[in-house]
Amino acid sequence: EVQLVESGGGLVQAGGSLRLSCAASGFTFDDYDDYAIGWFRQAPGKERTGVSWISWTDGRTYYIDSVEGRFTISSDNAKNTVYLQMNSLKPEDTAVYYCAAAPINLIRSWYGDYWGRGTQVTVSS
Repeated sequence: EVQLVESGGGLVQAGGSLRLSCAASGFTFDDYDDYAIGWFRQAPGKERTGVSWISWTDGRTYYIDSVEGRFTISSDNAKNTVYLQMNSLKPEDTAVYYCAAAPINLIRSWYGDYWGRGTQVTVSS
C-alpha cells in the first residue's frame, strides 16, 4: 500500500521557520521514471493550491511566486523522503500542508496520484 506521511507542522511566529517532511512507504521513487513530489496547501475556507515540486529523477524544482526565496524543497533518495524548508514565514502561509506524488507532467499541473493526510502550519502575527 502506497502511503505518504507528512510531519513537521506546528505553530510558529511570523518570521520563524519550519521544516516539513514527506515520507513515502509502499513504493520507492527510484523505481519510477519522471516522478515528482509536490507540496500543496489549503488555507481555511480556500481551495487547495500548489506550492512547490521537485523532480525525483533530476532534482528540478519549482516554486510559486509567493514562496520563492523563502521555501526550499529537497529530497533524500535514500530515505524516500522530501522536505520543505520554510523560512521567513508569514501569517498568510497558515494552512494544512499536503504532499502528493505523481508523474511530473501531472505534478506540474498540480495534480497528484497519491496524497498524504496533511500537517497543520499556523503562523501567528
